[in-house]
Amino acid sequence: MTIPVLSVSNLIVEIPTRRAVLRAVDQVGFDIKAGEILGVVGESGAGKSMTGNAVIGLLNRPARIAGGEIHLNGKRIDNLSKDQIRQLRGSEIGMVFQDPLTSLNPLIPIGEQLTETILEHLPVSKSEALDRAVAALDDVGIPAAAERINSYPHQFSGGMRQRVVIALALCAEPSLLIADEPTTALDVSVQAQIISLLKQLCRSRGTAVMLITHDMGVIAEATDRVAVLYAGRLAELGDVRQVLTSPQHPYTQGLVASTPVASKAPGNTLENTLGKAPGAGQRERLVQIPGNMPRLDQLPQGCAFHPRCEIAQNKCRNTPVPTIELCGGTAACWFAGDKSTGEFS
Repeated sequence: MTIPVLSVSNLIVEIPTRRAVLRAVDQVGFDIKAGEILGVVGESGAGKSMTGNAVIGLLNRPARIAGGEIHLNGKRIDNLSKDQIRQLRGSEIGMVFQDPLTSLNPLIPIGEQLTETILEHLPVSKSEALDRAVAALDDVGIPAAAERINSYPHQFSGGMRQRVVIALALCAEPSLLIADEPTTALDVSVQAQIISLLKQLCRSRGTAVMLITHDMGVIAEATDRVAVLYAGRLAELGDVRQVLTSPQHPYTQGLVASTPVASKAPGNTLENTLGKAPGAGQRERLVQIPGNMPRLDQLPQGCAFHPRCEIAQNKCRNTPVPTIELCGGTAACWFAGDKSTGEFS
C-alpha cells in the first residue's frame, strides 16, 4: 500500500483566550498522495489557512495543535521541535502565499534568494545552486531566466512574482507544496496561467499539493479531490467531480450554486464540471447562502451549519452530526446519501 505524502488525522487546533478555549479546527482529516492536488475550500473563517499553517508549523501563538496527528511521508511531524520543523520547511514542505511580495525580500535579487534556499537544503556548490536557480525560473515560465536572475522583485509583474514564489517554494524539491490562495491577488487571465503551472509542476515532479482557496472555480479547474471546511469542521471530502456535480452537504451545495459559470465554450473545464451541478442549467440568478460563518465563541450545538440550512431538523440542532461514509468520500450531514429528501442527488 502506497504511503500518502501527507496524512492528517483528527487534527484539533485550539486558541486559548481569557474566557474560553476556542476550537478553530476540529477533528479534520485527509490524505494527499504524490502527484495529487487536494483543494481545501470554504468561506473566510472556515479554518483553511489554520489547517495549512498547522501542517507547516506556522501557527501564530497562542494557537496550538491540541490533538490529532500529522504525518509527512510516513513520519509524524506535529510533535517535532521548532528547529526540526524549520528544517522541513523548504526541504520537504514548500509554501506559496497569497501575496508574493510577503515572500520575497525587496532588497535582494531573486537569484540570491533562490540560491540561498537551495544551498540551505541541498548538498550542492554555489555554481550548481545558481544553475538550479536559473532552471527553476525557466521551469515556471520566466522569460530569459538567465538574464532575469539578477532582477529585484519590484521589476516583475504580479503574475511573474507569483511564478518566482512558486520557483522558490519548489527549488529544494519538496514532496509537499501548500499553496494558500495563490491566485486571489491576480487578474483572471493570470490566475488561469498560475493554475495551469501548478498542475503541470505537480504532475511532472510528483509533488503533492494542498491548494487552499475560497473559489469553487479554482477547485473545479485545478484539483483532483476537494475538502470542504465549515467553521473548522470537515463538511465534505471526495473526488472533485463527484463533490461538485453531486454535493452531499447543504453547505457544499450552496457554494456550488453560488459560483458563476462565465463561459460555455467547448473544453471549458469549469463549465463542464459546475454545469452539471444541481440546478446549474435552470438557474438565472446565483444562489446566496443565508447568514454568516459563526464566531468560534458562538458555535451552535449539533451541526454548525444548521442555522443557515434550509433542511435542518431537530436532530441537526441538538445532536452532534456523524460523518457518513460515501462512495469515494465522506460528508458530515445526517442526510448525506439520502435521496428521499429531494435535496441530494
